[in-house]
Amino acid sequence: MAANTLLITGASGYLGGHLVNAALDKGYNVRATARNESSAKKITDQFPQYATQLSYAIVPDITNVESYEPHLQDVVGILHSASPFVLKPEDNVKDLLEPAIQGSIAVLEAAQKWGPSVRRVVITSSHASVCDLSKGKRPGYVYDEKDWNPVTFEEAAVADGVVAYCASKALAEKATWDWVAKNKPNFDLVTITPPWIFGPYVTELTSTKHLSESLQLLYDIIGAAEIPPFDFGGFADAREVAAAHILGYEVPEAGGQRFWVGQNFNYQSAVDAAREQIPELQSKLPIGQPGVIEDTYKVDGSKATRVLGLKYRPLAETIKDTYAQLLRADAVGAK
Repeated sequence: MAANTLLITGASGYLGGHLVNAALDKGYNVRATARNESSAKKITDQFPQYATQLSYAIVPDITNVESYEPHLQDVVGILHSASPFVLKPEDNVKDLLEPAIQGSIAVLEAAQKWGPSVRRVVITSSHASVCDLSKGKRPGYVYDEKDWNPVTFEEAAVADGVVAYCASKALAEKATWDWVAKNKPNFDLVTITPPWIFGPYVTELTSTKHLSESLQLLYDIIGAAEIPPFDFGGFADAREVAAAHILGYEVPEAGGQRFWVGQNFNYQSAVDAAREQIPELQSKLPIGQPGVIEDTYKVDGSKATRVLGLKYRPLAETIKDTYAQLLRADAVGAK
């Protein structure tokens, strides 16, 4: 493969598919990591039109530095999106905290040891790394890159699953910044911290049985009696999050920076948009209080626009594209 190769971890996931697509679309060669051959085949089968640009690397354990050794030849950048997303762990430390932290550090150590061409690593973090859950809806507050989830490793080890997951994202991200500061590698680091990620999958769905956690939230509103209660006050379109990663790699001044990517969100506005845009959903979605926006914290994703040149879609467009795909998948599954 030519020398402009990006290594993308977590490539078989919902966001990972968009990362692969965005990189291929921009002309990069992509080496997608997968845990096994069958998972790798699913990735390559999604992009037949890019067969000459797309290869894969089997990485059975993302926490094992040596797993990456054979795969970093000619790699100029790494987009690391692989991380455990478990909201009901049996063991917080073993299922969440250790793999999240060690997985992120392993990529950096591997790049330092075996990636002489790597000039930047872009890591997918999360609003979970930014938000202080203990403050709740926090009316009047604005979250952005300055904020950090304050939960410690010790607190997270014994917390409930959601708190532990959110802490795992913050602790993993902090660990990567600390590692770079201490080891001063030849590459720099960028982190992207999106909230709920919505938008269609990069290729058509044939079923709604195994959706991403965030799309499952939207799907579950169909037929529900009520609008879901407030949880994360932000959303990002998967296509924008993928674009932010590519721009995060490309834009010189992005190096060493953290980017909160997304916009304000509430479920009422999402449902209002869905009812307006897709007539067949009008009778299937709860009405709630149309146009009423609860007083909660706000979010500020303007740094990504300012520094990266990222453009955001309106919520209505993301919601329409998401529900349209989910309905098509249901129609296919019903045949």
